[in-house]
Amino acid sequence: CTAFHVVVPVHTNFQEDIPTINQHEVLIKIHAVSLNYRDLLIINNKYPFSLKDNIVPYSDGAGEIVEVGDQVIGFKKGDRVISNFDPTHLYGPSQSCLIKIPDHLSYEQAASLVCTGTTTWNALHGNNRLLPGQTVLLQGTGGVSLTGLMLAKAGGCTTIITSSDDEKLKQVKDKYGADYTINYKKQPNWDEEVLKITNGEGVDIILENGGAATIGKSLNSIKMGGIIACIGFLGAALKPENPDVALLALGKSCIVRGIIIGSREQTEQLMNLVDQKKLEPPVHKVFNFDPTSVKEAYRYLESQTHMGKICIKID
Repeated sequence: CTAFHVVVPVHTNFQEDIPTINQHEVLIKIHAVSLNYRDLLIINNKYPFSLKDNIVPYSDGAGEIVEVGDQVIGFKKGDRVISNFDPTHLYGPSQSCLIKIPDHLSYEQAASLVCTGTTTWNALHGNNRLLPGQTVLLQGTGGVSLTGLMLAKAGGCTTIITSSDDEKLKQVKDKYGADYTINYKKQPNWDEEVLKITNGEGVDIILENGGAATIGKSLNSIKMGGIIACIGFLGAALKPENPDVALLALGKSCIVRGIIIGSREQTEQLMNLVDQKKLEPPVHKVFNFDPTSVKEAYRYLESQTHMGKICIKID
């Protein structure tokens, strides 16, 4: 048998033999993958880290175990699983990087939680636990922000979300239950609006996706002792006047925390909550797995017209 891949950056098809597993491994048939902004950077040769030749895109997949090594414990043929982004980031009781998928989730929904879900869970719960009654600020309407909105609402929090598109803001309020929305193009001093909403106190947690372009206003929007989870760098290319992050953070006595996905334990905690509350991850659109559709998926990601995650169905 052979496995079929679409590879970058040479944009060609590639086939290789399906590997033989050892006694501690499983073989997984991938049914769906979800796209991240990182995938767009890779295919456009703008990813800031080195890559191997013929790298297969997509880190976020969900599938079914089709073969099990004779020393594997806790998993069996037919189990629906995702994998932690970094197989070595394991702290906690389990010895495996695999996490079982709740029964109510589709493969596309599960794939959307691999990086996006774990990143968001880490941002909200990885330092100090998110508490009911707290206020969370989310930037944009992509996968991280909408997943963060879902988790924050499930945790009993007040949510504020920003976007430059009034129609998207209406949808996140009507469909996903955002409490407050801010159009940052119409209100460029959106930090002042955040302070107005919170009676001058600021928010408890910010999912910071903008990078250098927004960190200054985020520091103005955060409550004393709050947490800013730095996740993205979408605005880095704008080269705004660099704010004095150290001084601003000192003035708010806040934590500015870098987030790179999270551990297997955090992914399992996320999946437990999703299972208990039967949460539905925000999948915006699903594409087929063929050369034309895959290109369309990347173009759709690049257009930034989506809300939530873009997925590709493999089977």
